[in-house]
Amino acid sequence: MRMHLSSALAGLVLLGGIGAAVAQDVVIAPEQETVIREYVKKQPLASVNLPGVELNIGSTVPETVELQTLDVPDVQYRYVVVDGRTVLVEPQSRKIVHILN
Repeated sequence: MRMHLSSALAGLVLLGGIGAAVAQDVVIAPEQETVIREYVKKQPLASVNLPGVELNIGSTVPETVELQTLDVPDVQYRYVVVDGRTVLVEPQSRKIVHILN
């Protein structure tokens, strides 16, 4: 019984770690965010309206929205301006990973 219980606890710890990793936000260093803001300011985009899409981390940007490349070192995300806010998007999943305020 003791071995079964320890195996179960190990499994819960593992699952808890996976859940925590999935729930974490993408961390953009303050220096990176400054560079991204400057880049976006120099490459102005028209703001798009996405009816029915909540502007939250993890929300998916529809395929109809063109994502723009960020020519910023060490940043693999794309961006779009939604309702006047710059949004960083993971290009493969099209999920919002960071919203610049």
